[in-house]
Amino acid sequence: MKKIIKTDNAPAPIGPYNQAVLSGNMLFISGQIAINPKSGELETGNLAEETKLVMENLKAILTEAGLTFNDVIKTSIFISDMNNFSKINEIYGTYFDAETAPARETVEVANLPKFVNVEISAIAVKS
Repeated sequence: MKKIIKTDNAPAPIGPYNQAVLSGNMLFISGQIAINPKSGELETGNLAEETKLVMENLKAILTEAGLTFNDVIKTSIFISDMNNFSKINEIYGTYFDAETAPARETVEVANLPKFVNVEISAIAVKS
């Protein structure tokens, strides 16, 4: 059985998908970009702030599902320019303990939705 996770504290989907789906004890969070959930506006002026907003959107969805970043077991990071990796990684790293950080991949892609610099999805497990 699957349960749809929705929160007003993260951006509403911009297509035929949900913010997250809980199936059993596993939470699958759709890729998040730097859309401010309060204004609905895209915020891509500063890479550090853009990455932080992406992570805060993930956090809001985790919170709605009763989870935290400690429950995340896998992330996928998509970036438009690998030269931005170190700055994105620096911000991303502040949300995880290095000893228990999730598995992940980081992939440079030709384009992302709304031409953002970074998109991150996650899988978490409810203990």
